[in-house]
Amino acid sequence: MKLINIILAIRILCIGNSFSWDAVEQELVPLCEASGVEVEIHNLYYGGCSLEQHAQFLLLDTAAYSHRVCTNATPRVIQDTISLRQALQNGTYDYISLQQASHDSGIRSSYEPWLGMLIDTVKSYQPDAQLCWMQTWAYSQNATHWAYPLYQNDQQTMYDSIVACLQIPLAHQLLVLPCGAAIQLARKTKLGDTLCRDGYHLNYVYGRYTAACVWYEYITGKDVRKNKYRNTQMTGQQRRWTQKSAHQAIQNAKNALF
Repeated sequence: MKLINIILAIRILCIGNSFSWDAVEQELVPLCEASGVEVEIHNLYYGGCSLEQHAQFLLLDTAAYSHRVCTNATPRVIQDTISLRQALQNGTYDYISLQQASHDSGIRSSYEPWLGMLIDTVKSYQPDAQLCWMQTWAYSQNATHWAYPLYQNDQQTMYDSIVACLQIPLAHQLLVLPCGAAIQLARKTKLGDTLCRDGYHLNYVYGRYTAACVWYEYITGKDVRKNKYRNTQMTGQQRRWTQKSAHQAIQNAKNALF
């Protein structure tokens, strides 16, 4: 009897916004391809969407999301708009991520009861999925975002506030994807404070790559520092800086050091 090896793709659902767009839609598939990993990413995109807005869309069953699908065969396809409930009924997922809108990420009062409501619904439809929390990143020092004054227009203040709020998803036993910590560590390399393209969204080269490296290492269990893929516009040194930052952020997260 001939045995047939069937490779099942790692299926991911991101309940997100433009920050999940930055993190998973460009660099995660080629990182996975470089190590022979099949991946299928479903990103539910609604710009600037907060936990409260996600919960409202869920309660009203609103088809508000741009459904972006990325696979090894098709790097990025934007499908019809979809509701969260429809997405949760679309087969089974290995990982489902939640995140706060960047402007609210360091504001504790913006998390509940919305996060708990979303988690309960996700679990009811996808009981076997690993629920994740994607940590967002602090803005660039010179950002002009309307919400930056909430953090005294200071990157470290914003980052510290985001870290403090991690206690909320951790209390729900969510796996933390420390993209924000990886970006902050990369800023301490010679890359400096250049990882954002407009003060808050990640640049298209090593910014997005850094966040994707965090995702790659968590979903594959492989050390991203051994991955040979890099964006063609990156130098080898930039690849090493960003991969090291992502790996260190993950190790720190495992030890609850952000």
